[in-house]
Amino acid sequence: MSLPELDNLVRIGQLKAEPRNDREVTRMLAMAQTRLSDAKLNKLSLEGRFTSAYNAAHAAALAALRWHGYRSENRYTVFQCLTHTLGWPANRWRVLDTAHQKRNLAEYEGYLDIEETTVAEMCALVQCLITDVQTLI
Repeated sequence: MSLPELDNLVRIGQLKAEPRNDREVTRMLAMAQTRLSDAKLNKLSLEGRFTSAYNAAHAAALAALRWHGYRSENRYTVFQCLTHTLGWPANRWRVLDTAHQKRNLAEYEGYLDIEETTVAEMCALVQCLITDVQTLI
């Protein structure tokens, strides 16, 4: 399913158009669900739970993008495209974009400042994201 806004991103090199692969989409969504389950395990460190929630969000958002026939090599673009792939308003996908920024600080600078409420908010949002992607497929 071609989307004009995403086709514009293809033209400028932010996305790649690829045929939809339903098995890939299903695998990504299953991965998102597994990682969300991990994020809810209180026996894991807060950092581990945050990373699991972030990875669940990325897998689900990428599943939505792939369902529409696009791929991105930039993680933040996957979240920004939720406006077009799922009709998400900016206030929803920006939470994930903020998580991406925190993830980058942790990965590249060794700094991660999160609270329990951040992980809880991420988990709730990721559950909505997974549900919305399931509606697509």
